[in-house]
Amino acid sequence: MKLKDEFIAYVTKEQTLLVAAGNASFHGLVRGNETLGAILELLKEDRSEEELVQEMRRKYEAPENVIENDVRKVIDTLRQIGALDE
Repeated sequence: MKLKDEFIAYVTKEQTLLVAAGNASFHGLVRGNETLGAILELLKEDRSEEELVQEMRRKYEAPENVIENDVRKVIDTLRQIGALDE
């Protein structure tokens, strides 16, 4: 899966914003934290959910189940708004 070109991510230290642009069917804004930003950055390239979890485990020290849940929540949200090419 990969983030569609119609979505633009703005990542700062304080927050992450995902904005729909162009012909996206979703019209709005998704606001999140550093974790969302890290996942969106990884989704610039085609990756599986397992690959996302592995990369997040390398970047953050957290229990594996917490990282898996965070990745799953982000993916679910991105699917709901049509932001993923799968």
